[in-house]
Amino acid sequence: MPNPTAAMLVIGDEILSGRTRDANMHYLAGKLTEHGIDLKEVRVVSDDAPAIETAVIALSKSYDHVFTSGGIGPTHDDITADCIARAFDDHIDIRDDARDLLAAHYARQGQEFNAARQRMARIPDHATLIDNPVSIAPGFTLENVHVMAGVPSVFKAMVDSVIPDLTGGAPLQSRSIRIERGEGEIAGPLGQLANKNADLSFGSYPFIQNGIFGANIVIRGTDPARLDAAVQTLSQLFSEDI
Repeated sequence: MPNPTAAMLVIGDEILSGRTRDANMHYLAGKLTEHGIDLKEVRVVSDDAPAIETAVIALSKSYDHVFTSGGIGPTHDDITADCIARAFDDHIDIRDDARDLLAAHYARQGQEFNAARQRMARIPDHATLIDNPVSIAPGFTLENVHVMAGVPSVFKAMVDSVIPDLTGGAPLQSRSIRIERGEGEIAGPLGQLANKNADLSFGSYPFIQNGIFGANIVIRGTDPARLDAAVQTLSQLFSEDI
């Protein structure tokens, strides 16, 4: 049975402008791989409501899970929660459970729970809260979309909160082998091996090191024995170049 699938939607002008480097995709991909959920697509969109809504709807229909990052803070350009609510035709407003969490947090901090901070309690009616042990302001899950903060430490904490409750499949494993021969020479045999092992994924990543042309071949799959057999075959094919 195929593993469940997932997509990630990264939201923010700061990512597209190059001002901020996204640090969340790598973490999410690793955690999903460990849990047996295949990350199939990553999109980046600006802080534009129609773009966010269109992307969320498309990804939600195509994959078992969608993870979003960014746009759920207290400022005017944090519009993700409203976009998700509109995408699923759900009402959104300040919700008591989220407000109570935030009110208690700011009371402990001795800080005012002002109107801007109350924006972070805007949650769609039918959503389930995602725990945020770092800064309290919750994310949420609506349908198959998991809405999370863009700040890496908070995003990671939310991912760690959500993934254990998701149904996973067989964890994806990998093997790698370094071949000191140019891709143009190994492409033929490598392609033939890939065609004979359709259940495995073969990737070739070229390098030039000390004047030597070569490639690191990475093989991915869920069956360790099949992976080991593929590595053994490559080792025999290119025994003089390893």
